[in-house]
Amino acid sequence: MSVSPPADRHPAGHRPHRAGSDVPFLVLMSVLGGSYILLILALLAADIAYTSPRHFLVALQKPEIRYAIQLTLISCTISALLSILVATPLGYLLSRFHFRGRWLLDTLIDIPIVLPPLVIGLSLLILFHLPLAGSNLDQILRDHLQVQVTFAPPAVVLAQFAVACAFAVHAMRLTFDQIDTRPEQVALTLGCRRSQAFFRVVLPQAWRGIIAASTVAWARSLGEFGPILVFAGATRKRTEVLSTTVFLELSVGQLEAAVAVSLLMVLAAMIVLGIVRLVGSEVGR
Repeated sequence: MSVSPPADRHPAGHRPHRAGSDVPFLVLMSVLGGSYILLILALLAADIAYTSPRHFLVALQKPEIRYAIQLTLISCTISALLSILVATPLGYLLSRFHFRGRWLLDTLIDIPIVLPPLVIGLSLLILFHLPLAGSNLDQILRDHLQVQVTFAPPAVVLAQFAVACAFAVHAMRLTFDQIDTRPEQVALTLGCRRSQAFFRVVLPQAWRGIIAASTVAWARSLGEFGPILVFAGATRKRTEVLSTTVFLELSVGQLEAAVAVSLLMVLAAMIVLGIVRLVGSEVGR
């Protein structure tokens, strides 16, 4: 049996034609988008041109900056771990369930993202100093647990966590949205409880998203400044992290040291973002 070729959809004389070249459009898009890329490259080039390896060595020899690096690594890591601990259940609930007030929960999670950072720090400071049973929360923690929060290292972690967790929740929600629900539903029909299906079926598939969310939270904690300055202060060798180091060095006129620390933060951010891109490309395969 012979098979006739498919009929031509466009009879002679009615074929669509392209009106002109796409080159002007692509050039315009490239110029508009490339202008921002050039701005970022110019900023980095200016910082690199202003500093030198000697400035890095001088900055790293300062005990205050070495302490800031240590506290930054510790606080960002704790903040990222706390963020993923909270973001995983929140992301799962927002991805899998539709319930009354879900939009309000979404809005509340986005508040730390859209609010000015100084407002977050001020709100934390007010929260821990509100009158409570003749005292305040900070004083109660100090008296009963021997833990000082405000203007102490725990305040650094809490200020970072208050903002970074919101970004981690969005990353985890996207992760769970991309995981097929059918294996989980099969596990539930076979008699698994929701908790068993989550830990045995869903969570093993989400490990790349957990890494990405943790990394995003770590990077966001690294760049936090406003909440830390208001809630924890910028006391040298106590609550000083790299972001506040830049501020402190500028305040005493040490521009070279401030630029050196800034480039150190840029390098750390590039490494962290590279990990996110690498994990993301693995997920897409």
